[in-house]
Amino acid sequence: MIRVENLTKYYGKRLAVDNISFNVERGEVVGFLGPNAAGKTTTMRILTGFLAPTRGEVWVAGYDMSKHSLEARQRIGYFPEAMPLYSDMTVRSYLNFSSRLRGLDKNRIKTRIEEWWIYA
Repeated sequence: MIRVENLTKYYGKRLAVDNISFNVERGEVVGFLGPNAAGKTTTMRILTGFLAPTRGEVWVAGYDMSKHSLEARQRIGYFPEAMPLYSDMTVRSYLNFSSRLRGLDKNRIKTRIEEWWIYA
């Protein structure tokens, strides 16, 4: 489902992610642990297509993020460590709320959330 090979990210001369490789299979739940500035958020931003790596490859559901970013991003979701809105919202209600803010069709939102829930 997610394949990462030799992922490296520099910010100028500062190394943020140092040549990491891993696979996540469908149905697996994983997390990143490490101190502040260890590269966890940078890695997630690369995996979700918000940031390009300096080197390395990311594949999501068989799509190369560098060549098929839209298709890959349609198959992955990411909640930052601090939700930007209300702490009492459930994940499902947050997905619905943020999708409505973006002007997505109410029926399509419901269908997609139900589809995603199968894989959660």
